[in-house]
Amino acid sequence: MFRFLLSHEPSLRLVFFFGMLVGMAAWELAAPRRRQETPRLLRWPNNLAVVVLDTVLVRLTFPMTVVGFAMLAESKGFGLFNLVRTPAWLAFGVSLLVFDLGIYLQHVMFHAVPALWRLHRMHHADLEFDVTTGVRFHPLEILLSMGFKLAIVMVLGPPAVAVLVFEVLLNATSLFNHGNVRIPPGLDRLLRMVVVTPDMHRVHHSILPSETNSNFGFNFPWWDRLFGTYHDQPRAGHEGMTLGIEQFRTPRNLWLDKMLLQPLYGTASDYPINRQA
Repeated sequence: MFRFLLSHEPSLRLVFFFGMLVGMAAWELAAPRRRQETPRLLRWPNNLAVVVLDTVLVRLTFPMTVVGFAMLAESKGFGLFNLVRTPAWLAFGVSLLVFDLGIYLQHVMFHAVPALWRLHRMHHADLEFDVTTGVRFHPLEILLSMGFKLAIVMVLGPPAVAVLVFEVLLNATSLFNHGNVRIPPGLDRLLRMVVVTPDMHRVHHSILPSETNSNFGFNFPWWDRLFGTYHDQPRAGHEGMTLGIEQFRTPRNLWLDKMLLQPLYGTASDYPINRQA
């Protein structure tokens, strides 16, 4: 079973991605959380073009995927779990947690280092918050993230199936927690115990730096509470809060060419965690 899944990794990831994208888009139409002022016809083609460009550049830059590298680590015997005999269930569970913690810490660093924030702010400059925001990441950020995940595989030697599950989860939860969908408050509180919800992550896309620099988790919500970066609700409420960042607020900045060039524009001192007061 696992061998079949690993051998069909690209198809599996594509099916989950498009299934989640279509499902979340339908949910947003049926039960939106916020009224959107910026037309989807402007935002969606440009946001989706970013993910196509990201995918092509990753394939051209790296000779193998993270899953493929994990399979190589298993065959060559490098990495912690390939050197130390560990029960399969424990290696699987620990690998998921380590990868998710790694992505949380990576996310914090993209807010803490001004040079990295220049790349990451393209994600935050979206004037709306919906499922396509979850794929709007600068290509250089995606390449750096890919290198970081390969480094985790090199050190940890995780089971390839755990890496595959994590990659599928990461894509799916990024689409889910960026959804402009309405979830009953009681259910949202329960879900926040095990997964990052759209209401929880929307706070992270607030125009207020104190809220932008909170709720960094993608899959699991525990790291924010553990490291003191959890923020329960936006100050202005979900319907009243302003999304995006101060620097890029015109419709022209939502075009693909402007998004790709954003790291070159302006200063990067207003939003990083270690910014001067």
